[in-house]
Amino acid sequence: MLQKGEGRLLNNRYQLLERFGSGGMANVFRARDILLDRYVAIKVLRDDRRRDANFDEQFRHEARAVANLTHPNIVTVYDFGFDNGQPFIVMELVPGTDLKSLLHKRGRFTVDEAIPLIVQACAGIGYAHRAGLVHCDVKPHNMLVTPDNHLKVTDFGIARALATISPGEHTDVVWGSPQYFAPEQAAGHAPSPASDVYSLGVVLYEMLTGTLPFTASTAEELARLHLNADPIPLGEYIPDIPKPLEEIILKVLSKEPSARYRTADQLGRVLMNFGTQRDDPTPSIPISTPRPAATPNYVWEQAPQPAPEADAAPLDIDWLSVGLGLLMVIAVLGLVPFWMWVYFIYITRP
Repeated sequence: MLQKGEGRLLNNRYQLLERFGSGGMANVFRARDILLDRYVAIKVLRDDRRRDANFDEQFRHEARAVANLTHPNIVTVYDFGFDNGQPFIVMELVPGTDLKSLLHKRGRFTVDEAIPLIVQACAGIGYAHRAGLVHCDVKPHNMLVTPDNHLKVTDFGIARALATISPGEHTDVVWGSPQYFAPEQAAGHAPSPASDVYSLGVVLYEMLTGTLPFTASTAEELARLHLNADPIPLGEYIPDIPKPLEEIILKVLSKEPSARYRTADQLGRVLMNFGTQRDDPTPSIPISTPRPAATPNYVWEQAPQPAPEADAAPLDIDWLSVGLGLLMVIAVLGLVPFWMWVYFIYITRP
């Protein structure tokens, strides 16, 4: 039995095959592009939202926001159009499932599994930051993971252009997901790239522990926790978690945006360096080099080793020079009798 929308042909080009996702604003279908003979994903604004001009504009905004973003870790938008007044967005079809579904299935990820996925999310969102966009709705539901663990970020529906954000702006209507948004978003203040960084920290916390840092029954209570409460230390869930990683996550979950990493790119580089250091079985240790007195105590030095004794080198004799020297000595000594004869004949004779 076909669900509503399945089998429909949009603009005489896109045939809707099956619905595989649904959100508060739109339904997502697997579809076939008849013109180019390829499978795509199509997001169609829900019928009950069509009469709301705000949702219609938000839908257009998402298409415009992502249209110029071309990155391996961001879902590509192919097309935008209307069918009988109903807007739709055509995107690449990503095989696999969203990260939230994987969390429900697996419970949690190991450190070695979580870090590469979050680094990819940082790469995609960091690219958006460099393009002047704040995602504003970073959560595992909006991260698609392929069977070979390639991650793509999607759903820029409430993304904000940095150029349109006023530092002092305030709003009573908060967009985003209360489980994942940053404290400044919860307070109705302007978002920034550091807001996305906070949300990435919440996702990483959830991946490693299997639970969110804050849970509550209402959005208002969740907002209060983001603003005022400290999350349970990761060490209580994972006793053997590397201390440097725990410190990175605590920094990312700071209440003040200025205390976090400023962009997703910065967080990604820090996590990559952390992963590289863990993979290196022989960490470099400074050895036997002069250092100033202020060098910290944790720098180790290797005791100086005695220099090995040099083997005796064979004598390299220049026999030609030796022979010439001997000839000169013989010649000089040979003149001694001659000068003695001259002395006695000419000098001592009366």
